[in-house]
Amino acid sequence: MKRLVILISGRGSNLEAILEQIRAQGWPIQVVQVISNQPQAAGLEVARSYGIPGQALSAKDFADRDAYDRALAEIILRFQPDLVVLAGFMRILSPAFCQAFAGRLINIHPSLLPAFKGLDTHAQALASGVCVHGCTVHAVTPQLDHGPILAQAVVPVFPDDTVDQLATRVLEMEHQVYPLAIASILSGRFVLSEGRWIDRGFSEFGGDFSRWHVHPSL
Repeated sequence: MKRLVILISGRGSNLEAILEQIRAQGWPIQVVQVISNQPQAAGLEVARSYGIPGQALSAKDFADRDAYDRALAEIILRFQPDLVVLAGFMRILSPAFCQAFAGRLINIHPSLLPAFKGLDTHAQALASGVCVHGCTVHAVTPQLDHGPILAQAVVPVFPDDTVDQLATRVLEMEHQVYPLAIASILSGRFVLSEGRWIDRGFSEFGGDFSRWHVHPSL
């Protein structure tokens, strides 16, 4: 059984999508802990509804970012995860934290990286006049929104789109691609080697991973 820790800040929609797919697909993945930097995050209740333990670790209780990240890393390490997943975790992580979990720390960003890093990605996309937008699953490194790309999903941008309409369309794709990317890593299908995702061509979970449309950037 592969062990997964998920970090959240808000409502937990990607968390719920991940939990739903683990259950539906019967993947041998156990979410051993959900951690939020926001004590009132609705995602903690989502975790509890699935019988998953959750806890809050507020930055207000720490002197600085490094102190917070040390405490967060200590908690995560107690659970011995095979993978740590950022699912709407709205904090920039320190280089020391990224190094502690190098190769087993991933994020989903609501743009087609390297375009539109940082916040307000949908507004950035509309302002730029692009025809397509989307989301990116990538390894987390100390450089913001910059790690090796594992998977991307594309949505159209329509001339009359609002930020909310575009955000909804992208989030629907996040809910599809993120669970599949997570499973592709934990199954051993994709591994990170020298800054690149390598397709090993087989999965310890069985099944046909090609139909999942998880495309590495090689």
